[in-house]
Amino acid sequence: MTTVPTTSHVHRTAAIISQGDEIVLGQTLDTNSRWLSARLLDAGVLPIEHVSLPDDRDAIAAAFRRLGERVDLIICSGGLGPTADDLTRFALLDVVGGTMVEDQPSLAAIRAYFESRGRVMNDLNRVQAMRPDGAVMIPNPHGTAPGLCASLPGGSELFCLPGPPREMMPMFEQHVRPRLRLEPGRAVATRSLHTIGLGESEIAARLTIAGDMMARTRNPSVGTTASQSIVSVRMRYEGPSDAAAAALDADEAAVRALLGSAVFASGEQSLAGAILDHLRAVGQTLSVAESCTGGLLGSLLTDVPGSSDAFIAGWLTYSNQAKRRDLGVPAALFSESGHTAAPGAVSAEVASALAEGARRVAGSTFALSITGIAGPGGAVPGKPVGTVFIGLAGEGCPTKVRRFAMSGDRATVRDWSARAALAMLWFQLVGDATTTLLREVQLDGTPFAIK
Repeated sequence: MTTVPTTSHVHRTAAIISQGDEIVLGQTLDTNSRWLSARLLDAGVLPIEHVSLPDDRDAIAAAFRRLGERVDLIICSGGLGPTADDLTRFALLDVVGGTMVEDQPSLAAIRAYFESRGRVMNDLNRVQAMRPDGAVMIPNPHGTAPGLCASLPGGSELFCLPGPPREMMPMFEQHVRPRLRLEPGRAVATRSLHTIGLGESEIAARLTIAGDMMARTRNPSVGTTASQSIVSVRMRYEGPSDAAAAALDADEAAVRALLGSAVFASGEQSLAGAILDHLRAVGQTLSVAESCTGGLLGSLLTDVPGSSDAFIAGWLTYSNQAKRRDLGVPAALFSESGHTAAPGAVSAEVASALAEGARRVAGSTFALSITGIAGPGGAVPGKPVGTVFIGLAGEGCPTKVRRFAMSGDRATVRDWSARAALAMLWFQLVGDATTTLLREVQLDGTPFAIK
């Protein structure tokens, strides 16, 4: 197999192309770009553009030409199969010129791949051994599609890899990453902090007031990303490698000072993981009782490996009967009890009783409860869809209940409710139990000041 060439060209910036109609149409989730971006950053190369392209020869060639003038490195995944819609190699020929040749070592490797599985190579697969004469092949021991490597007219280096992740990933690690070249002494380093309880605009305001930390010309650069009630503060440093750690340490300390207990974790840790670590460290335990979230809160907790060290029990008390039978919620609290003033299943009183019942039956240090109206039906006067009550019972502290006015569809209400329950417990654990949470309202349904 031809050796992939190396040059003296330094790789500072990169673009990632995901190719295929199924990517553009949303029929296949593009996980390759995310994976490749992370690996490039780890290696010190900054991805500055992601591109999704259909099975269109002209579009692929145009992207190669444009990006070849903009970045030092292009990595393209997809379009190297044996069928008529696999056009990457032909688009590359349009850009680099020359003629298409059959690479004999690659053809032999493809035949051997089939033979090792007791099959005969289909003649269609011969095209996978074709390459522009100005490109070289990259071996693929995990499939029938070799990769391609070429230098583009604009000076960029292009690596074309197959789309299936189980083939693309090892080929990148074995044949691309070792050939990434950084400017000596230069680093690209990142760090992230994750917050709960503060809106993205509030976080941005705090960071901006403190010396304009979010200025786009700043190094390290600081930005925010919101997802499922979590706002992450992301820091990126570019410059001399010996100054990277100190620069990021200083920014992390500044962000933590500005955001306080809203910061629950760094890196890849989840809110549930941070809570379980905290409970485990002090020998405390947690149980939950859920109604409208249908077990989602327990799922977030048990998604964390080793969760059984601190999470000991959960109840999915969807019906009023289950609430009474399993956790001892008084019948008088439900409207069908005949009490005209009964608060009903979606109320602060039932949330409180559920939390206390779960803690009592499980024998846990803390218990969380959720009861609400996830929709689309179920609204009653004074309690529209999205009304949710969350209870927190704890050893040695009074039971607390908070009310939320969630918005969105059923799935969104349920997701936000489960994460709001975790946020409520987080602030209790770190001694900041008075923080008003996102979408929280007063118990009578009137709003707090907008955050």
